[in-house]
Amino acid sequence: MDGRITPTQEATLPLPDDGLYRGDGVFEVARLYGGKPFAMDEHWDRLERSAAAIDLNVDRAALVDELPPLLEAHGDGDAQLRVMVTRGGRRILLVEPLAPRAESVRVAIVEYQPTVILNRVKSLSYAANMQATRIAKERDADEAIFVTPDGTVLEPPTSTVFWAGADGVLKTPSLDNPILDSITRDRVVREVDVEEGTYDVSDLKNAAEAFLASTTREVQPISCVDGRELDWPGLMTAAAAEAFESCLKRELGAPSAGGAL
Repeated sequence: MDGRITPTQEATLPLPDDGLYRGDGVFEVARLYGGKPFAMDEHWDRLERSAAAIDLNVDRAALVDELPPLLEAHGDGDAQLRVMVTRGGRRILLVEPLAPRAESVRVAIVEYQPTVILNRVKSLSYAANMQATRIAKERDADEAIFVTPDGTVLEPPTSTVFWAGADGVLKTPSLDNPILDSITRDRVVREVDVEEGTYDVSDLKNAAEAFLASTTREVQPISCVDGRELDWPGLMTAAAAEAFESCLKRELGAPSAGGAL
């Protein structure tokens, strides 16, 4: 907290701070592989873009300087790094354990109308995202897929969705849609042949295979879409997982925690 390293449970946030009161702030989550952050420069860049979109000052230099001592205190274990900057000016960096990752995930379609002001912003105002996941769980799923009222596929609350139909074309919503510019999405699109566009939810519902991609999930197969079971992992899902694994090894020199499918 503001450069002072403590056990997480001992860290305190001085009040008032609209980061807590109103969810007014920005954040990033990066993966640590063997204690090393992956694509950290891109996470810093996105943090700055999010902050600029809501007129929030971010002291990137201070955050960059505060990170190495925290990583040294953490050691060489796999984990995730959470970075938050609040409207009250607080800089928060936390090393957190990775949540257990299931072999596959069941998803449910949840209608959602994005807020134009916060498009592509990783703000602390994530209540709607968390509620969407709870709605999905009420429908016997693990995660939601946001779809606009007119049926356009967007993204899950904390990841990106890819799918392929019987034609064997791997698809994902393009960045022309109101979705986050995901770093893991970027790597998958770079590594494998992906068609980007604007797609109706019927296309996803009829997928032959699908997967989620994110910092914490890496590439995670989808086993069910709105109650319709899929064969998993499909060939394209496995290829994407292997490609992302190769990307990690090239860029970081370390294997992923999850490993290829």
